[in-house]
Amino acid sequence: MTTLATVLQQIDSDTDAATDRLFDLLKIKTISTDPAYASDCISGADWLVAELNDLGIAASRRDTPGHPMVVGHSEKVEGRPHVLFYGHYDVQPVDPLELWHRDPFDPAIENTAEGDVIRARGSADDKGQLMTFVEACRAWITVNGALPVNVTFLFEGEEESGSPSLVPFLQTNKDELSVDLALVCDTGMWDANTPAICTMLRGMLGEEITITAADKDLHSGMYGGPAANPIRILAKILAGLHDDNGRVTLPDFYDGVEPLPSQVKQQWDSLNFNVGDFLGAVDLSVNAGEEGYSALEHLWSRPTCEINGIVSGYTGEGFKTVLPAKASAKISFRLVGNQDPLRIRENFRQYVRDQLPADCSVEFEDHGASPATTMSLANTAFENTRKVLTDEWQHDAVYAGCGGSIPVVGYFSELLGMESLLVGFGLDDDQIHSPNEKYSLHSFHKGIRSWARILDTLASN
Repeated sequence: MTTLATVLQQIDSDTDAATDRLFDLLKIKTISTDPAYASDCISGADWLVAELNDLGIAASRRDTPGHPMVVGHSEKVEGRPHVLFYGHYDVQPVDPLELWHRDPFDPAIENTAEGDVIRARGSADDKGQLMTFVEACRAWITVNGALPVNVTFLFEGEEESGSPSLVPFLQTNKDELSVDLALVCDTGMWDANTPAICTMLRGMLGEEITITAADKDLHSGMYGGPAANPIRILAKILAGLHDDNGRVTLPDFYDGVEPLPSQVKQQWDSLNFNVGDFLGAVDLSVNAGEEGYSALEHLWSRPTCEINGIVSGYTGEGFKTVLPAKASAKISFRLVGNQDPLRIRENFRQYVRDQLPADCSVEFEDHGASPATTMSLANTAFENTRKVLTDEWQHDAVYAGCGGSIPVVGYFSELLGMESLLVGFGLDDDQIHSPNEKYSLHSFHKGIRSWARILDTLASN
């Protein structure tokens, strides 16, 4: 029997104990956004340090101005590849508590129509995912006495609150944390049986604009007509951001948007994504995206400009005939490829200024800017990982995109010079950030086995 086969056998025999260990972590209320849980976040970090140390990993709690980091290093063996595994132990708040079926920090296995699930806050995002890797390492160490590759562990405690300490920590500890490849387990499967490797993460640009005309709200009967109406001006500006085909009209907006590689497009097409079912789940039926692209391309590989909120005038009960003095809107841009968020911000603001009539002014508020991240499939670790995931799940693993953003991946690339391999085992209905979060027990078990295989294949990369 090969070493890998013995490791997989060890994982199968240790499933109940692995689940119990995950439950112990899930019981700790590591809510990073609420200062009332600061001591719980320290307890969560200490729990992870103890687990790693028990495995023979030299681990320590690294305090920051916010919540602690956990850093650990396996015993280094010269000549072996060196990877960094990242996960986060903090969780979202549980409100509204009354919508939970049980205490969110009293984990339990529940039987559902889709199979047994672990019900608790953090079960899918990200404690369950984090522990799939830790348990894979445990099995390798139990069977082999060591890991097949050198591993550095980095567990964060502020991911759900914007990661304010992460960039300074990476900068300060660059030499310690810069290795060959980062591994991230904070993504999901294509479906319950099809594993995925996320190779595209969209970037994000957030802008808020406020247009001001008169120095006070005006009576529409006395001023309507001669007086500038900020709502009408704002509406025209927003409407002009797209043409009739759904393309964004800002100058140079599509600079840096690369064509989708043919093999990736073919793979996505083979997924037979049903846009009717996707939209039907939210009571919609028509794909309203940019013409000429599939819904998956819209979600994963095309940039967007979306209006997220508009505020102005009287919005209370009844009716008030008023010309408002101000009108505001929040706009987000999802970015792909090599689009430059700062250049897009500059062009957007100039576009708004160019549309302003006399007597009006505009103020801008910055709500963050981060570029997209695209992983290079030229790195053999990606295809080797896809093959072993296919072996484990008996369904062809796919290269997928992600419509959202995972900033740490960009930080690893920009600050540490590392690519990231993103493999996760969450499902779309895991209800992360919502009441009754769950994680499939099948995903947890197969996730551990998957990481065991990935560690094995990375040893020969």
